[in-house]
Formats: sequence, C-alpha cells, structure tokens
Amino acid sequence: MASLQALLFDCDGVLVDTERDGHRVAFNQAFSQKGLDINWSVERYGELLHTAGGKERLRRDFDETQWPVPKAEWNDFVIDTHKLKTDIFMELIVAGKLPLRTGIARIMREAIDTGVTIAVCSTSNERAVQSIVDVLLGNEISNHISVFAGDVVKAKKPDPAIYLMAVDQLKLDPSRCIVVEDSHVGLTAAHAAGLRCVVTKSSYTEHEDFKFATKVVSDLGDTGSSVLSISDIGSLLM
Repeated sequence: MASLQALLFDCDGVLVDTERDGHRVAFNQAFSQKGLDINWSVERYGELLHTAGGKERLRRDFDETQWPVPKAEWNDFVIDTHKLKTDIFMELIVAGKLPLRTGIARIMREAIDTGVTIAVCSTSNERAVQSIVDVLLGNEISNHISVFAGDVVKAKKPDPAIYLMAVDQLKLDPSRCIVVEDSHVGLTAAHAAGLRCVVTKSSYTEHEDFKFATKVVSDLGDTGSSVLSISDIGSLLM
C-alpha cells in the first residue's frame, strides 16, 4: 500500500461551515452598506453555491435578477462589492463567530506529526482563506499549510485546476493524495484531477450526490467511534 503523502483541504464548508452564517451574512451586510435592497436568503444562497467563487455568484445573481448599476460599471461594481464583503467576512473570523469544524485541528496535527503535507485549495478569496488558516488554526499548524486560493487559477471548481496546481507546485504523487471536500462541486474537481476524495457533509451539502467519493462522513470527529484518524485516511489509498 502506498503511504499517504498529502491532505488537500477545501476551505468553506470543510475547515469551517462558513457558507450560511459567514459568507451569506457578509454579502448581505455589504449590500446594506452599499445602500442596496438585496438580501440573499438561506435558500437563495444555497442555489448560488452551485456556482463556485464569490464574484461569480454576484454576477450570476444579478444576471438572473437585475444589475444595480449600468453595464459599463458591472466589473468594477463586482470587484468593489466582493472586496467589501471579504473585509466583513474577515471581521467575523477574527471575532470568533465561525469556529473550526469538528476534527480539523486534530487531523492536521496528526498529519504534521507523521510528515504528511497539508494544503488548502479553495475557490474563495485568497485573503479570506489565509485569514481562516492563520486565525483559527494558529501558527503551530498554519506554518505547515500551503494555501492555493481565489484567482490563482483561471477556472474554478468543478474545474480541477486548483488541485492540479497544488499537486504540481508541491511536487506530489496524485496516487498518494487525499482531498477533503464538502460539496458535489468540490468532489467533481478532485475526481477530475485524478484524486481520491473524502467528503465531510456540511449544512448546505447534506443531500448532494457524492457517488464518486472514496468515503463520506458527517465530520472528521474528535472523540469516540466517529473519529477518522490519519491512518484511517491513509488506508483509503488501498
């Protein structure tokens, strides 16, 4: 059996269950600060999550409803609104409003102790992802994590580009890597990159199609029989 070389984590929904009570809230606060009568409901944001990337979700929503600015201003408006949303989201992280999901810190410490490479591969804004890694995991863990996020690739999930970049830049053997995702979109990206994938279902993804997953769990666990250890994950390479 090949030994586990790397764990590649998605961020939103995997490290933190951020979507409903983090990103959605931050988007709505950004709309309010810009004087816009827009409020994404839990249900609407769930629909928008099928489009990867915050700026892409803004464009999709305005395309499907109505743009609040003239067409010549669309691009600048999206960039400015998304930057404001990211600032608000980071304030939520720093304030401790969004805790790590169960088992994340434990499995990362186990990976570090056993020499397994760790990366976070996300389509979210790089600054927001780095903030989650630095603030919530602390230097003891974050110093061992490589972050690939945001616009470092042209195509976002379900395109495999972000995972292919991580494998290439970290000089990894795909057959010895495990991805940890929470969504069908992320699983599709991992599968297209030729990587095995463990799915930890999150609040928005519980009923999605995970037939290509190597293993599906509710979370990684911290205590009891639900704990998925680094050796358990390594055994999935068989």
